[in-house]
Amino acid sequence: MHCPFCKTNETKVVDSRLVSEGDQVRRRRECLACNERFTTFEVAELLLPAVIKQNGTRQPFDEQKLRSGILRALEKRPVGIDAIEATLTHIKHQLLATGEREVSTGLVGETVMDNLRSLDEVAYVRFASVYRSFKDLNEFRVEIESLEKWHRNC
Repeated sequence: MHCPFCKTNETKVVDSRLVSEGDQVRRRRECLACNERFTTFEVAELLLPAVIKQNGTRQPFDEQKLRSGILRALEKRPVGIDAIEATLTHIKHQLLATGEREVSTGLVGETVMDNLRSLDEVAYVRFASVYRSFKDLNEFRVEIESLEKWHRNC
């Protein structure tokens, strides 16, 4: 592992912990050259399905795009990084569990919304407003009423 500070490749692992229900290993590392510490995450590499966009084009699954969308929805919300990582891992597992080589952006979006609904309701509404392209206040109201109904049934 290259040190992100001095770029040397001599680092040692100081601490390792399982995170995201054991699907990820969090490693605390120390650079042997500059003595700086940094954290890395290790996950098994699985081939996620390609994504079929609304215009019919296909793209490889982009985990960074998924992460940035979720982080944008969770901005300034009281949700810890471990919960976010667990949610990302859960979404990827759900997409892998489809057994499909390709999935639609609709399935990805709905899967994200289902997970955000359980994680943080404000983030859910934020994500839904962008994903579903709310055009007016009434569309927000309908989504919030649906969220309240879901919350009562849980």
